[in-house]
Amino acid sequence: MARQIKRLYRSSRNCLVAGVCGGLAEYLGLDPTLVRLGYVLLSVLSAAFPGILVYLIAWLIIPRDF
Repeated sequence: MARQIKRLYRSSRNCLVAGVCGGLAEYLGLDPTLVRLGYVLLSVLSAAFPGILVYLIAWLIIPRDF
Protein backbone atom coordinates (compact mmCIF):
# COMPACT_ATOMS: atom_id res chain seq x y z
CA MET A 1 0.00 0.00 0.00
CA ALA A 2 1.52 3.31 -1.14
CA ARG A 3 1.47 6.20 1.27
CA GLN A 4 0.54 9.55 -0.22
CA ILE A 5 2.94 12.38 0.60
CA LYS A 6 1.38 15.66 1.74
CA ARG A 7 2.93 18.74 0.16
CA LEU A 8 2.52 22.40 0.94
CA TYR A 9 1.35 24.52 -1.99
CA ARG A 10 -0.09 28.01 -2.34
CA SER A 11 -3.81 27.61 -2.88
CA SER A 12 -5.58 28.64 -6.05
CA ARG A 13 -9.03 27.88 -4.58
CA ASN A 14 -8.61 29.73 -1.25
CA CYS A 15 -6.61 32.65 -2.56
CA LEU A 16 -7.10 36.23 -1.36
CA VAL A 17 -3.66 37.76 -1.87
CA ALA A 18 -1.19 35.07 -2.88
CA GLY A 19 -2.72 31.86 -1.55
CA VAL A 20 -0.18 31.37 1.24
CA CYS A 21 -2.68 31.25 4.13
CA GLY A 22 -5.16 29.24 2.05
CA GLY A 23 -2.49 26.70 1.14
CA LEU A 24 -1.35 26.43 4.73
CA ALA A 25 -4.96 25.88 5.81
CA GLU A 26 -5.42 23.11 3.22
CA TYR A 27 -2.17 21.47 4.33
CA LEU A 28 -3.17 21.55 8.01
CA GLY A 29 -6.83 20.70 7.37
CA LEU A 30 -8.10 23.95 8.91
CA ASP A 31 -10.54 26.64 7.84
CA PRO A 32 -8.70 29.29 5.75
CA THR A 33 -10.43 32.09 7.66
CA LEU A 34 -8.97 30.84 10.95
CA VAL A 35 -5.46 30.71 9.47
CA ARG A 36 -5.83 34.24 8.07
CA LEU A 37 -7.09 35.57 11.42
CA GLY A 38 -4.21 33.85 13.21
CA TYR A 39 -1.74 35.38 10.75
CA VAL A 40 -3.19 38.88 11.21
CA LEU A 41 -3.16 38.58 15.00
CA LEU A 42 0.41 37.30 14.99
CA SER A 43 1.50 40.09 12.64
CA VAL A 44 -0.16 42.83 14.69
CA LEU A 45 1.26 41.51 17.94
CA SER A 46 4.76 41.36 16.46
CA ALA A 47 4.72 44.96 15.16
CA ALA A 48 3.51 43.88 11.68
CA PHE A 49 6.84 44.07 9.83
CA PRO A 50 8.10 40.52 10.59
CA GLY A 51 4.71 39.09 9.59
CA ILE A 52 4.79 40.88 6.24
CA LEU A 53 8.36 39.75 5.62
CA VAL A 54 7.52 36.11 6.44
CA TYR A 55 4.48 36.26 4.13
CA LEU A 56 6.57 37.63 1.24
CA ILE A 57 9.23 34.97 1.73
CA ALA A 58 6.55 32.25 1.83
CA TRP A 59 5.02 33.71 -1.34
CA LEU A 60 8.38 33.32 -3.10
CA ILE A 61 9.29 29.88 -1.72
CA ILE A 62 6.03 27.90 -1.67
CA PRO A 63 5.07 26.66 -5.15
CA ARG A 64 1.61 27.30 -6.61
CA ASP A 65 -0.77 24.37 -7.09
CA PHE A 66 -2.15 23.86 -10.58
